[in-house]
Amino acid sequence: MAAVDDFNWDDLRFFLRAAQTRTLAGAARSMGVEHTTIGRRLSALERALGAPLVLRGPDGLTLTPLGERIAPLVQEVERAVSAAREAARSQRKRVRLSVPQALTGLFTEALAQFRHEHADVTLEIIGANRPPDLKRGDADLAVLVRTVIDEDLVRRVIGEVGWSLYGAECYLARRPAPVDPNDLTGHDIVALASDSTAAPASQWLAKHAANATVVSRSNASASLVAAAVAGAGLALLPSFLAEAEPTLKRLTPNVLTKHPVWLAYRREARIAEPVKVVIRFAIDLMRKHAERLKGAPRH
Repeated sequence: MAAVDDFNWDDLRFFLRAAQTRTLAGAARSMGVEHTTIGRRLSALERALGAPLVLRGPDGLTLTPLGERIAPLVQEVERAVSAAREAARSQRKRVRLSVPQALTGLFTEALAQFRHEHADVTLEIIGANRPPDLKRGDADLAVLVRTVIDEDLVRRVIGEVGWSLYGAECYLARRPAPVDPNDLTGHDIVALASDSTAAPASQWLAKHAANATVVSRSNASASLVAAAVAGAGLALLPSFLAEAEPTLKRLTPNVLTKHPVWLAYRREARIAEPVKVVIRFAIDLMRKHAERLKGAPRH
């Protein structure tokens, strides 16, 4: 006799359908198999358990006392398995996209349209100033504004952000705009935090604002914009953010510096169809707003 631990768990499904329909034929129809298969799997389960679960008669199947005890337990197992499958299915359809805070608004504005076009995919946008650890699972994909060198990640350029020089009307009323926007000598400026020295904007300021006074620093572009709007000083800003502020005056039509925008993800992540959908979404969105992001002046 086989040990109880040796029975085939899959046989429980056949027993449960037999217990629910009370006939071999009914169980066979619900599972899409021959009634002989139901009978064979029931017999195998009973042999493994060492006790009968059903009594076969002309009116169908009758559960034995053991069958009566086991049926609700098997039903709970089935519910648990179904819940586990649904959780896995839901997880596969949820995609977490990390986006720099400066670009978060661009992506969240497009969320409603994304949901309309891809109702079966749940897109979660994570606004972050620091790149996530994709290999640790902090996110499934990441939009990045700084270079990440990792051969285990797929990286592709999906856009470009242009920066120009801006000043608030209240600041310019106190301090006239510089004659040469490339020389900020004597002016107050708001700048990127010192840990961002490798950023193109920081390099531009180091070259052209060496004799200016830094009055505020931040590693978040939105904070730089807020400081500039408040009149704290001149600011080199992402043009697509600054152009949305009516009180900021652009001091040169030129794009003074720029940097690429990357999309990065683990190589194995792109296998999942929902991830492919989000990759296409990010690429199309950046392409749609390409001129604005590159720093085209407002009209």
